[in-house]
Amino acid sequence: MSIQPSTSPAAVVTLRPVSFGHPDAIALNDRVQLEYAERYGDGGDATYLDPTMFDRPRGLYLIAYDEQGTPLATGGWRAQDENEEGYADGDAELKRMYVTPEARGLGLARRILAELEADARAAGRTRMVLETGTKQPEAIALYASSGYEECTKFGHYRFDELSRCYAKALRQG
Repeated sequence: MSIQPSTSPAAVVTLRPVSFGHPDAIALNDRVQLEYAERYGDGGDATYLDPTMFDRPRGLYLIAYDEQGTPLATGGWRAQDENEEGYADGDAELKRMYVTPEARGLGLARRILAELEADARAAGRTRMVLETGTKQPEAIALYASSGYEECTKFGHYRFDELSRCYAKALRQG
């Protein structure tokens, strides 16, 4: 995968594909779980994620690194097909989008989202789906401004009143 670094006012940031089991992925996941717990007053996201769920060709996990090798942001997609949790054939599910507080405002979430959409499209997925919550207004704003529309709820939190699900068609070609 050839992902070109981009220059931001703060630094050069590079996106690197890694395993969800990579130490930096684990550290960033721990940070996002703490943020979920602070926002929702619980133990974080209980959705089961096996590191192999993001392995190619049925997924991709990215970390954004600064010039010093500090992990700043993360996100991944995993393939989903029709099942009892409400997914549809051809779905790519967005997971673990997170930007560290010190790197917010640099456009990293939008950049990771665009790369994940392009990769899922290239893998033949037809729709990107995601679940977020009402206590994450900045995430909802990002997705809405990126063409996502609220859809029928799916996944682990489909019965939770704070959950919101969004989808975007990944047009081929």
